[in-house]
Amino acid sequence: FLYFPEMHGISFKIQICVKELLDTDVLLKLLFHLPVNYPSTLPDISVSSDQLTRAQCMEVKDKLLEQAKKHLCEPMVHDLILWVQQHLKDVIKQSATVCNEKTTLSKGTEDGIWMLLLHLDHMRAKAKYVKTVEKWASNLRLTGRLMFMGKIILILLQGDRSSIKEYMVLQKTSKIDVDSSGKKCKEKMMSVLCETEVQSQHKRFQSFEVKEYSTLEELQKEFETAGLTTLFSEFVPPLLR
Repeated sequence: FLYFPEMHGISFKIQICVKELLDTDVLLKLLFHLPVNYPSTLPDISVSSDQLTRAQCMEVKDKLLEQAKKHLCEPMVHDLILWVQQHLKDVIKQSATVCNEKTTLSKGTEDGIWMLLLHLDHMRAKAKYVKTVEKWASNLRLTGRLMFMGKIILILLQGDRSSIKEYMVLQKTSKIDVDSSGKKCKEKMMSVLCETEVQSQHKRFQSFEVKEYSTLEELQKEFETAGLTTLFSEFVPPLLR
């Protein structure tokens, strides 16, 4: 620690692992800055995590500051760490609810619910690739399908426009697959078939699922059930040529 009593107070970073959140362990990085007159002044707190969205990290930070106010004038860092370990699950659930309410209100605006249809040329490391896509969809609260039919691989996503954009960045910049020599590589053979706002006739997917279809008819049925017949007929048959 570097400690300058008259000037800055003290800063330190703590990493904690919260078990079994969304079926995965979440690694939280908490940065505390304790001012000179702590604990009669609240600490500055910043929260980051690779498993949570920026909005979720902000929500955790806000809740921690709420808790800190209850402990004003007494040492609180240890209590705050215990609190976040016990309550992280609830905070994330609440932020998902708030987010869903917001998206309902903002339908029809720039930030409404959007839909993305991607075509992938191949997956060499299929199991790892699928797991990564599922994790991203879960973290960004996107619903939809990862669809396999013969050699066709499609990813259909629905969610906040900002989350869709964030997903695209991850898909393009992460080393998600392996090349012919087995080295990790970025996705270079992906094409965006369609990106559009979800219309009233489209049904919302309730979850993100990975599905395999043995016939084109089965795949077509999936699109039709979601009210996406036009999307299917426009983009999928050409992939078979």
